[in-house]
Amino acid sequence: MSVWKKLFTAIKGGANETAEALVDQQALRILDQEIREAKAELKRSDEALVGIVAKRKLSEQKIASLEEGIAEYEAHARNAMEKGAQDLALECAQKVADLRNDASVENNYLGEFKKSEQVMRTNITQAKSKLRQLEQQIDVVKANEAVQKAQSAVSATNVGANAKMHTAVESLDRIKKRQAERSAQLEAAAEMAEENSGQSLDRKLAEAGITPGGTSSASDELERILKGGQS
Repeated sequence: MSVWKKLFTAIKGGANETAEALVDQQALRILDQEIREAKAELKRSDEALVGIVAKRKLSEQKIASLEEGIAEYEAHARNAMEKGAQDLALECAQKVADLRNDASVENNYLGEFKKSEQVMRTNITQAKSKLRQLEQQIDVVKANEAVQKAQSAVSATNVGANAKMHTAVESLDRIKKRQAERSAQLEAAAEMAEENSGQSLDRKLAEAGITPGGTSSASDELERILKGGQS
């Protein structure tokens, strides 16, 4: 395979992956649209069924009318024969034959209407049942999607909170370190000031017991007075 063919295949594969990712992201929206389209088709099917039912009813009414006509002209034919009007009876008989032919044709139409109606009712009932099941499944999928999004949000919040806590701990440590450094600097400055004023040496001599340090007590003063005021 040439380099150009490989490059084209890679681009094509990337485009397919992108398209699939977009489809996955919009899956619920696509499902909702497909449900709406299915409902629209079912509505048109219901309208078509209404039309078939109407034609079946009209056909039944027409057959009933033809049968009434047949019964009526059969009676006319019998009456005509009873009165000796054979020609009139034959005309009535011909009318009955014509009506019977029309009724036979109409019965064929009626049979087709009934068959179509039955098939359409069965198909529509099955389609509506499948649609209800699909809607129930979609409701479950939507609920699961909402739960998973909530869980993802909570997880992301926890991750963010942990990251913020970690940052806060680092900030606290930096503050403590800065304060410790400042305290050390203040102590060093105090020591340097004490050394510069000579107090440091006096303190060291007093601590070594070479010179008295601090203030005298009342007992010390009384003892000095009894000795004659000598220091």
